[in-house]
Amino acid sequence: MIGSLLVANRGEIARRIIRTARRLGVHTVAVHSDVDAGLPFVAEADEAVPIGAPQAYRNVEAILAAAKTTGAQAIHPGYGFLSENADFARAVAAQGLVWVGPDASAIDAMGDKINARNLMAAAGVPVAPGTTDPAASVEAALAEAGRIGYPVMVKAAAGGGGMGMAAVPDPAGLPAEFEKVRGFAERMFGDGSVLIERYFPRVRHIEVQILGLADGRVVALGERECSVQRRNQKVLEESPSPAVSPQLRERLCAAAVRAGEAVGYRNAGTVECLLDPATGDFFFLEMNTRLQVEHPITETVYGVDLVEEQLRVASGLAPTFGELAPRGHAIELRINAEDPKRFLPGPGAITTWVEPSGPGIRVDAGYGPGTTVTPNYDSLMAKLIVSGGSRDEAIERAREAVAGFQIAGPKCNLPFFAELLDNAEFRSGDYDTGIVGRMRA
Repeated sequence: MIGSLLVANRGEIARRIIRTARRLGVHTVAVHSDVDAGLPFVAEADEAVPIGAPQAYRNVEAILAAAKTTGAQAIHPGYGFLSENADFARAVAAQGLVWVGPDASAIDAMGDKINARNLMAAAGVPVAPGTTDPAASVEAALAEAGRIGYPVMVKAAAGGGGMGMAAVPDPAGLPAEFEKVRGFAERMFGDGSVLIERYFPRVRHIEVQILGLADGRVVALGERECSVQRRNQKVLEESPSPAVSPQLRERLCAAAVRAGEAVGYRNAGTVECLLDPATGDFFFLEMNTRLQVEHPITETVYGVDLVEEQLRVASGLAPTFGELAPRGHAIELRINAEDPKRFLPGPGAITTWVEPSGPGIRVDAGYGPGTTVTPNYDSLMAKLIVSGGSRDEAIERAREAVAGFQIAGPKCNLPFFAELLDNAEFRSGDYDTGIVGRMRA
């Protein structure tokens, strides 16, 4: 096992990684921006290095300098920021450090949605009808959309996290949306390449957790249901999915393993798919070459610590587990500093913070009483993970936990979750990615 680890991230995921590393006897180093100096992850690390302005978590030179100064052997990027930056992964390796993640070649291969689609199709993974090359102009986009059939989704090829995409119902709306997505992609990702893909109005968003082991094998640890979304971004996930039968799970996991094998995948990753609930057909959406925000529900249902498994793979060690099967049910709620109606960010100083507790309740928090949610980062304050022997039991525990979670100061979406957990469509398990839109219609 590596002896020292620098966590190139902040908030709840930095705290989460530090917790497992310290349990394993690994010396931990936190890096932090000036505005994050008072957050719990900074105090909980064995060492903490200030790296400057709020955007410093993307500063490769500052992070590598902190690793050199502290003698860290490895770097864990968490999620977001530099976690899927192949150049950063290469820079870490060039310094003789261990990168806790997949090879830069896999990050490159999956970072471009068009290239990823083509690789997956060649590997026998189902993909939705779409372009095999970027649409270079509005005219080309119109021609491709006509071939694919409306409605279509216009996507930034280099995008991710639900950003840089627009659904287009007919040819009249395509030119404006194409230019909007292309402009956004150029500004956000430095790459204006655009993908045109069939849009499915009623789908479920299902993802499979994979782990590429040190011995070269790729294994799948079941699926997560991620269809509760606002602005194409997840707010609640559950595992197992209420839409997935044992037979469908086997097909999904087999496809995800093929996806990982196609790029020689090592370490933790996630294969995201769209599922047509009417037919049981699923299509590859993208591969996230990092640890997911929602990884705790897989940990809960499968009885593993995915951060420990990441560190073991990076150290060249065998996994802690053998054959795995899901047990019980788990739900994750993303507690964000945003209003519960329009979901607009509402940062502020936290004056009250009381976490729920009890059987089946876990809280992964980046903040606490007396800390401040600044406008510099994502609005995620904490993840509330609730489990039970059945989905119904997990929902009831989640209702109680939401009622018992007290946060004052910033805006908070806890009232939305209270509403969702009482929603008949959600409770039935027969819902799709449009559920939040219907609730707010």
